Amino acid sequence: MHASTLVLIILCAGLASQWLAWRLRLPAVVVLITTGIMLGPASGIIDPGLSQAELTELIGLGVAIILFEGGMDLKLGEIRRVGHGVGRLTILGPPLAWIFGALAARFVAGLSWPVSWVLGAILVVTGPTVILPLLRQAHLNKRSAALLKWEGIANDPVGVLLAVLTFQYFTLTDGGWTQVLAGLASAAAMAGLLGGLGGWLIGWLYRRGVVPTRLKAPLLMVLVLAAYWASNLIQHEAGLLTVTVMGVVIGNMQLVEREPLRHFKENLTIVLLSALFIVIPSQLHLEQVNLLNWPVAAFVLVTLLVVRPLSIVLATVGAPMRGEDKLLLAWIAPRGIVAAATAGIFGPALVAAGYQDAEALLPIVFLIIFTTVLAHGFTLGPLARKLGLAAEEENGLLIVGASPWSRTLAQALKKLDADVVVADGSYQRLRPFRMDGIKVYYGEILSEHAEHELDDEHLSYLLCATDNHYYNALVCKAQGHEFGHHRTFQLAPCQEAGHEQKRLLLQQRGYFAFEPPTDFCTLHQLLSDGWTVQSTRLSDTFNIGRLKDRLGAPGADWILIGGVSPQGKLQIYSNEQAFKPAKGWTLLYFAPEKKEAAQARSDTEQ
Repeated sequence: MHASTLVLIILCAGLASQWLAWRLRLPAVVVLITTGIMLGPASGIIDPGLSQAELTELIGLGVAIILFEGGMDLKLGEIRRVGHGVGRLTILGPPLAWIFGALAARFVAGLSWPVSWVLGAILVVTGPTVILPLLRQAHLNKRSAALLKWEGIANDPVGVLLAVLTFQYFTLTDGGWTQVLAGLASAAAMAGLLGGLGGWLIGWLYRRGVVPTRLKAPLLMVLVLAAYWASNLIQHEAGLLTVTVMGVVIGNMQLVEREPLRHFKENLTIVLLSALFIVIPSQLHLEQVNLLNWPVAAFVLVTLLVVRPLSIVLATVGAPMRGEDKLLLAWIAPRGIVAAATAGIFGPALVAAGYQDAEALLPIVFLIIFTTVLAHGFTLGPLARKLGLAAEEENGLLIVGASPWSRTLAQALKKLDADVVVADGSYQRLRPFRMDGIKVYYGEILSEHAEHELDDEHLSYLLCATDNHYYNALVCKAQGHEFGHHRTFQLAPCQEAGHEQKRLLLQQRGYFAFEPPTDFCTLHQLLSDGWTVQSTRLSDTFNIGRLKDRLGAPGADWILIGGVSPQGKLQIYSNEQAFKPAKGWTLLYFAPEKKEAAQARSDTEQ
């Protein structure tokens, strides 16, 4: 098979698996591994034709990019909230998990000591590539999510480094512990020099415009791979620790280009992850799968039910952490691409060194990946809700801008039992909202404080309703990734400055809310004229057509704001994002308080 055809098959299979997992609401890793096995040992379609060493080197490059992207997502500001927990999970957790995992591999799975110690080190990793999607799906609160995220990203390079040093100890005939300690010191030095100092230098040069904007993202990718390669020259597999440190440094330097850089890496990571989870399981042989037996199955259960809980209990003894967080951590520990890639590296190497039972290393790791992703993926949400660690259901509105009109809207939403939070930088403007019992956030919505402290996981829509059109657009674009760009709305600019050719393009702003020509000035003028936010429920006899007959022309005689579906889901109306309300919907609209409006509401009660 031609190389171009093989690459195309891998990419198509990987991204199709990602899409299928999203449609079926399944963990993507499970679908990817299944596809890789079907295309590899089951059918023989995928055969890269590379030696094990060459394939391992290519896999390492992909894993380096993935860990760098994960490091960029780690915010040092989160340490203030979860610092003690993160320290316990990343300093005490790995050695405890390594020791207990090795003991289980030796006495339950029956593996030799060298293979057991290497396997225990590999299973230290929990994997951001599977943790982060599970966190998004489960809607955990920010504190609990931060603990799992930090553990997953920080422990990946630590587990790989432990596996490297353990492998060297058992395969090098000279040096012994001296060689191991020297390797550990070399890895730490490379991480500090190339990862820490190198990352800071890259950010410093980027700030001063040494590199043009169009080259910053691709050049950064090349520099990450170069740092990974250079670190590995000094100490085998130290590159993963280096790129993780580099990601943390660059991600916390407050670069102007941070978000474009992160989005570029995020998109690249999705492609790499899809390809790697197809390629790695395709290298399994049926003979290796046959090595899975009842002792291995018992080992997997012990790993889930004994090793992980015991490691967390001992690592967090006396830590100022909530008991609910400890219980969640004791169960949730899915493994991902780093565990698979590391097993693919050291399995064949241990066999070559004379440890024949290492043939089972890769299939055991894949079995653990399968089991943990399925078990933890389907139980994370229910367990978090049971422990009170899940955010509220995503269904509500964040209003940016405290004003008389936004207060009227917030009051109407509260009457409909819809979640609403109002954010503003003026304590005085928020005072009436607090008196109404409406949740508020006092501060700048784009600040780091808001990123860590604003409880918005349960909110599904954003409405920027200040009198500054450009600030509204800025907030919509900044928050679009969080809410989804299709759920970010802003008020149109006032008519005197709102000529079509002078408006921002849709790519530079949020969707204009409500019926045109609705804007900040118009809404407040109508409010002073006696208009109010009202609601009415549609039925078989009273549909949207009859509502229009009663109220008049939409956008002129009344303004449709949104509605609540029969399932209780809030939706904001926009001419650019219209929806069709039907029977059972409760519509929210802005109209004068007239006899006709009162009659329209009374019709729905009949």
